[in-house]
Amino acid sequence: MKFAHLADTHLGYRQFGLIEREKDFYEVFGKVIDKIIEEKVDFVIHSGDLFETEKPSPMALLEFQKGLLKLKGAGIPMYAIAGNHDSVVRKGAIPPQVIFKKMGLKVISPINTNYMHENVFIAGLPFYPASKSNVLKSKLAELSKKAAEHEKSILVLHQGIDSYFNIQYELEIGDIPDNFDYYALGHIHKYIVSDFGKGKLVYPGSGEIWKTDELKDYHEHGKGFVVVDLDGAKPQIKRVKIDMPRKFIERSLDYDNLESGIAGIKETINDYENLPILRLKINNVDSDTGYVYEMIKEELGDLSLMIRPTFNMRGEESIDDIISHNESVGPKELIVEKLEGYENSDVNNLAIELYDYLSKDKLEESQSLIDQFFIENYQSEKEEVEFRSERSEIEEVEDMLEEKTPEEKSKDVQVTFKGALE
Repeated sequence: MKFAHLADTHLGYRQFGLIEREKDFYEVFGKVIDKIIEEKVDFVIHSGDLFETEKPSPMALLEFQKGLLKLKGAGIPMYAIAGNHDSVVRKGAIPPQVIFKKMGLKVISPINTNYMHENVFIAGLPFYPASKSNVLKSKLAELSKKAAEHEKSILVLHQGIDSYFNIQYELEIGDIPDNFDYYALGHIHKYIVSDFGKGKLVYPGSGEIWKTDELKDYHEHGKGFVVVDLDGAKPQIKRVKIDMPRKFIERSLDYDNLESGIAGIKETINDYENLPILRLKINNVDSDTGYVYEMIKEELGDLSLMIRPTFNMRGEESIDDIISHNESVGPKELIVEKLEGYENSDVNNLAIELYDYLSKDKLEESQSLIDQFFIENYQSEKEEVEFRSERSEIEEVEDMLEEKTPEEKSKDVQVTFKGALE
């Protein structure tokens, strides 16, 4: 029994606002589908974030449909869960994956948590935020009991785990049941393979370079998916790498030798089939950065899709030096650091989840998250405050009436009664 495991394809993502990057993600997905068919697997598992958003563009939907129909033509079914990007947190909402159920996509959801593929038990859950970790743990315990009844079992999740995610994880490693043969994880964009329980725990990584901080892992492990053989006592994992359509070039240049540095980049990228993305760090700048940027753009603009420069002025501490002295420089790390004094993990989780939603303009999801948090933590206090407020308003009215003469009170009552009738 052999299957392919992939995750975090983020179809529809227009990185840097460039249509070329959106097409790159589609191209990579198409290559993955073709390679899966070549591998002659029995089925496919997608561990979440199939799409970039919960409302994919028509083009993103069509590109997935194209791949799904190819798999169907080859007799290869796909099992999929929703990730944090393609989940909808509003009550009663459904993820976009559901659209393709009639085309054969087997969606793993809180309603349909498990399937059987011949003798293999495939179970899982969509993404659960940290604020719902107790619900997630309870459901995992239920799936663990079901898995115990089967010889071979796979658990599909889209979650951060503390052992592999240094911040904003939803599960600790001890929360995960240890009686599955294979753990098909998504959410972390790095390639991770680890022994766990009686089997293997794998994050296959994202299909494309979704953020530039993934470049280090990409150079080490590449991007792609894994093929898993379940026939032995422990699953055998094979990494299948996919060539990226576009290169990311990182260079550190010195302002005093800028011309020779630019010439070296030109020589490197001149023959690339697709225009690359350049990340340039210019050190020891002692003039106007606008002038330096215009110079770089003039020399390299026609040879690159995008140039992302950073400038370190002469005598200034570089960003690398700052990072080496301060491990918590990202926005999420800063949020947690600032909230540490409150000693309230629920508030920390709320703040981080809100940051994620708001940074993606998910306003409805943000409001829903806040409402749910408020109901769970402050609803009773709100009712008490409202009651006190009403009592306070009544007392103020009574005080005002006491200051008036009986004739004035009678007149106020008549006017109020007349207004009510009108």
